[in-house]
Amino acid sequence: MQLNFEKMKKRVLVATGGGDCPGLNAVLRAFVKRAHQEREWEVLGSIQSFNGLMEEPTNIRVLDPKVVSGIHVRGGTIIGTTNKGGPFAWPVKKADGTWEAVDRSDEMIRKCQLLGIDAVVNIGGDGSQRISQKLFEKGLPVIGVPKTIDNDLAATDYTFGFQTAVQTATDALDKLVTTAESHNRILIMEVMGRDAGWIALSCAIAGGAEVCLIPEIPYSIDSIIRCMDDRFQRGKRFAVIVVSEGAKPLDGAVSGYAGTEVGYENFRLAGAAARLSSELKAAGIDLDIRETVLGHVQRGGSPVAYDRILASQFGVKAFEMVKNGEFGYMVAYRQPDIISVPLTEAVGHMKFVQNTDNLVQTARGINICMGDFFEV
Repeated sequence: MQLNFEKMKKRVLVATGGGDCPGLNAVLRAFVKRAHQEREWEVLGSIQSFNGLMEEPTNIRVLDPKVVSGIHVRGGTIIGTTNKGGPFAWPVKKADGTWEAVDRSDEMIRKCQLLGIDAVVNIGGDGSQRISQKLFEKGLPVIGVPKTIDNDLAATDYTFGFQTAVQTATDALDKLVTTAESHNRILIMEVMGRDAGWIALSCAIAGGAEVCLIPEIPYSIDSIIRCMDDRFQRGKRFAVIVVSEGAKPLDGAVSGYAGTEVGYENFRLAGAAARLSSELKAAGIDLDIRETVLGHVQRGGSPVAYDRILASQFGVKAFEMVKNGEFGYMVAYRQPDIISVPLTEAVGHMKFVQNTDNLVQTARGINICMGDFFEV
């Protein structure tokens, strides 16, 4: 990309990091359209999160109203994303073939200065916003925009992408109900949710699941068996179960394996549905049991109207914060307002499902088994 270093406009660099999420393009569109109203601002997009800025040659593109026209209906992000590496842990291959993580944050800040970038907007989840805070502490003028389908950031009531993920999961569950009834089967659907069970809980209520297992409430297989027995005694010879990928049994651990991808050594969750299926079979359930893992289906596709609106609100607010110099802050939704909160608050703690939450009480009130022995 050719840049005019004798710039006449202020420059803001936008990056999308972490997993993709329905609504990312709507944020970009709203941000660019609002920035264009001011005339003196130029918006640049860093390809594949901050990778585009740090690569040689630099891989960034100008984002103007023509580029972002109509993208709010599209899934993914037109500037790409990644959840590997980052400026504080850039993977570098050594001469012996092994890899090491190198801190290139100072280099990144110098490059921003060289390119005449006056502000950086980082759109991402918990990990991305931790990077935002560290960059801000080193002097980079950063603003965060929260993004996660898990809806687990405590500083905001909702994050865009969550409602679309719930709708996708609910649509899948609706289809599983009919095939479960047709074949007299127990069908287990595994959804995303490493640490928080908001997707599982929401789609279980919306789709009428008999059992919902989430990371915050370790489950007893005996509780689930009792639930199934009660259902069978009422003449219902089928059931659907929703389980978060991070669900775990009492005195047990989550299912998964250590990651081996360069730049992504996080523990990889996998197998929650398969383990539950094995546990039910071992306990003597005599119906056929099948598992469905939605995986990245929940991240893709066109965002629902709610997420398009929330993402657009976040995009406009993010530019207002840039214009006002509110660096070190993140956009947040506190019903009914779109506000800014310190990044330190945004990454201070996660929003977990609590036993006292209304959604949990609603689930229990309509006889959804949560895998424990709680009595309504």
